[in-house]
Amino acid sequence: SAFPEIAGLTALPHGSAGCIWGTAPAMRAAIPVLLKGLFMQVDEATVRRIARLARIKVSDEEAKGLEKELSGILDWVKQLDEVDTSAVEPMTRVVDQKLKMRDDVVTDGEIADQVTANAPLSEDNFFVVPKVVE
Repeated sequence: SAFPEIAGLTALPHGSAGCIWGTAPAMRAAIPVLLKGLFMQVDEATVRRIARLARIKVSDEEAKGLEKELSGILDWVKQLDEVDTSAVEPMTRVVDQKLKMRDDVVTDGEIADQVTANAPLSEDNFFVVPKVVE
């Protein structure tokens, strides 16, 4: 292939970085999909490695299907790279919202009696628990 292979993924030239969001949560957490400057096509060996990392059992038939599904998702992600976002401000939420600020003061909450009121055992506003280490 004219494209480099990294960890079983065939890398195709691409201009951004990100990760897959549209597959099973266990697999999604384990899949690094785009590396800076490279677009990757998922093969069966990579699907199996991801499944092992996510600790899920994948049959041969499922692996083939996931190979196609993940590659399709990557194609969709590649389409997103075509959108011009140069004029878009970075944001953490859709609606601009200022965080409420408060003084950074350490307190006990001033309700220690209430906090320990339902504890099976307490002493001087501390929870009493059985000894676990000899």
